[in-house]
Amino acid sequence: MQPLHVYTVVPKLPEKLLPLKTLASNLYFSWQHEIEEFFAQIDRELWEKSEHNPVWFLNHLPQSTLEELGEDEFFLDRLSTIAAGFEKYLSKRSPMTGLDALESGPVVAYFSAEYGIAQCLPVYSGGLGVLAGDHLKSASDLNIPLVGIGLCYQRGFFRQYLTHDGWQQERYQANDFEQMPLSAVLDEDGLPLKVRFQMQGSPLYFRVWRADVGRVPLFLMDTNISENTPERRELTSQLYGGDLEMRLMQEYLLGIGGIKALEAMGLSPRVIHMNEGHSAFAGLERIRVLMEDRHLSFEAALELVAQSSVFTTHTPVPAGNDRFSPELMAKYFQEYSADLGLSWKVFLALGRENTRDDAEHFCMTILALRLSRFNNGVSRLHGKVSRKMWANVWPQYPEEDVPITWVTNGIHFPTWVAPEMSVLYDRFLGQSWREDPDCERVGEKFGSIPDIELWRAHERLRERLVDFVRRRLQQQIISRGGRSWELEAADNVLNPEALTIGFARRFASYKRAYLLLKDDDRLKRLVTDPARPVQFIFAGKAHPRDNEGKKIIQELISLCQSPESRASMVFLEDYDMQVARYLVQGCDIWLNNPRRPLEACGTSGMKAMANGVLNLSTLDGWWDEAWSPDNSVGWAIGNAEEYDDVEYQDFVESQTLYNILEKDVIPLFYDRVQGSFPRRWVQKMKQALKTLGPVFNGHRMVEEYSKRAYLPANISYGKLSAGGYRPVMDLADWRMNLLTHWGGLDIRNVQCVTAHEMFVGENLEVSAEVKVEGLGIQDIRVEIYTGPLDHTGKFANRSTFAMSPDERTADGWYIYRGKAMPMATGKFGFTVRILPHHPLLRDAHSLGLIFWADNPGPKLQG
Repeated sequence: MQPLHVYTVVPKLPEKLLPLKTLASNLYFSWQHEIEEFFAQIDRELWEKSEHNPVWFLNHLPQSTLEELGEDEFFLDRLSTIAAGFEKYLSKRSPMTGLDALESGPVVAYFSAEYGIAQCLPVYSGGLGVLAGDHLKSASDLNIPLVGIGLCYQRGFFRQYLTHDGWQQERYQANDFEQMPLSAVLDEDGLPLKVRFQMQGSPLYFRVWRADVGRVPLFLMDTNISENTPERRELTSQLYGGDLEMRLMQEYLLGIGGIKALEAMGLSPRVIHMNEGHSAFAGLERIRVLMEDRHLSFEAALELVAQSSVFTTHTPVPAGNDRFSPELMAKYFQEYSADLGLSWKVFLALGRENTRDDAEHFCMTILALRLSRFNNGVSRLHGKVSRKMWANVWPQYPEEDVPITWVTNGIHFPTWVAPEMSVLYDRFLGQSWREDPDCERVGEKFGSIPDIELWRAHERLRERLVDFVRRRLQQQIISRGGRSWELEAADNVLNPEALTIGFARRFASYKRAYLLLKDDDRLKRLVTDPARPVQFIFAGKAHPRDNEGKKIIQELISLCQSPESRASMVFLEDYDMQVARYLVQGCDIWLNNPRRPLEACGTSGMKAMANGVLNLSTLDGWWDEAWSPDNSVGWAIGNAEEYDDVEYQDFVESQTLYNILEKDVIPLFYDRVQGSFPRRWVQKMKQALKTLGPVFNGHRMVEEYSKRAYLPANISYGKLSAGGYRPVMDLADWRMNLLTHWGGLDIRNVQCVTAHEMFVGENLEVSAEVKVEGLGIQDIRVEIYTGPLDHTGKFANRSTFAMSPDERTADGWYIYRGKAMPMATGKFGFTVRILPHHPLLRDAHSLGLIFWADNPGPKLQG
């Protein structure tokens, strides 16, 4: 029997308590400890039961409790103060980046398949989503005019539980959007907005939910509505669920539906940021809309979209990038390609490395790279790895010139810093540290925190972590029907004063959670040493289809449950944002040992660092650029070696890990010679906060995206769309002419005025004759390409120096001259190249055109 009408019953808030509803409706509470604690103090048991969801919490408070609070003057005074602080936060409206908001709304639309903002909004699976959540939070703090776009999953990612033998099982918990900090977006008639568009030749409908992340709105699309068929209602049922076709449909909705949603809400951001390749179809839809509404050619629309788009890749492993067969793509995009005026083969080439290989699958990362003029990895090392991975997209370029840069990730400090640390930072950094865009100035102040106060705050956090672990273990034991002696044992695990090492992440094999298990005897000696005790806390999930990852978890749990390790090694089920907070705030050491260079960034170590926790990691991801050789901010496993034999690598690095623990970490932690606490350890904590805090935080990250990507993209959009889009039409015509005549270029008679040996600081003077047919010299840029050579005679790195036309030869060739100045000693080489040039072209490399001087060496003069 189905109901004729659906309605919701909620407690009636006294008028004086209405600000509570406002506070509960904005996810700002998730990084404002005062608001979260304010809710918890009303009824702590109910708050924990709500999983820190203030909307559910308020809806389940007894009416009598609300009436009492409405008469409590002390409570009302505090509510008034907190509400005023929130309103003051929202009222700040001055962007510090030059990205002035347009009348039509935000400048930037940020697309992501998942968002990890708060535990009570479980539409995330791991690091990618948490990074996206931190991005929105920092954008809010910095007043960046940005809006988020994503999907509203009915069941989100799975919850993890373990069988008696330690095997991971998954359960999926349905989300009740009415009981979450979400509100339905309404249409002009005050009804829930429903958007309709075509997918696979038939209509697909979705509604839009809004989550307010401080000053930034996040819009999430939901297909679970009656207008859709049962199969299509399932489209947003589960994050990363189903088969490849389900993945393709979700990405169709995210990209194309996301642009449709913005249109339906009257928003027209000029810049889009695609966080991973999942949302690359958004670029195609922007092109289609420009062709339809502004009557641009495909080439002109492509150039405008690419110059106003940003793409961030997070995956350093080829298998981690979504690829779809030509047959599957044809089911959903054959008609779409016709709307773009493209033949099917040309359309598929947009997502292929080898555009002539008809069998190659369509890759979302390649599509995003082709539809953006600012492409980046998420750490310096990952940028290098990405250039190597995707070099075939630009086959004529040396690897160093592949147009993929890097913007190293950062974490939103106010979200991840513990309340106890926040109080300490308020005292010595000033309360503005949460929103201050000058990260370096804030970082300098970490040195002013007294050693003893930092240590005492850290000790309290370790004690809190141990208490949390004990309670969590007891809950795990009860849920699987454990015995009374197990509950008693769980109440005594871990030592609140012992060196505590945390390891928590996705249990993919390359993250090597098993590295500690390579030497059981040494591990057991560490955890059973009564004089200098060491304890480990593990957490993490394996993908439901990753049996290898599940086996690693099972092996680890078996060790944790052994008699020698039971009291000092613990595995926590169902790793989520709440568990993560306790771990990164309360451990002494954060252990991270991925196989280099397979970790794109690894932000969990940053979250630990923000709380004074020291890192012990392989030189991969962010730690490759954060660690210093003097070990002043933490420790490195190895020296950035990369091995062909992974088993040998595991053995070597496991032994290195144990050596560091035994000879460096443990002795330093228990060195109390100079007083009652480890002074040299605390000095490392402060040095890490002082030097790494200003760099590896979300404010620096979002500022960098704003200055390097968003602002140039916004300026490009304005220039190209001015005057009825005439500039972008001219640019497209110029590009077509360039492609037609590029083959007519030539370089001859390269000469340099130097001997085979020169001194540092001397100029290398180079000339070359360049043939330009069908183009003007204003259409090209001629450069000296020079740098040191490696043992194979190839460029180890390079610098470029512009050459200028000087005169013409009798047969019409232009003579270009230029100077290069090598600033180091060694074996150098140079060549000459030609790149496209146009005042409206953001990146000369983006067109994939380059002309090199022939291989025969230059003539020497003098």
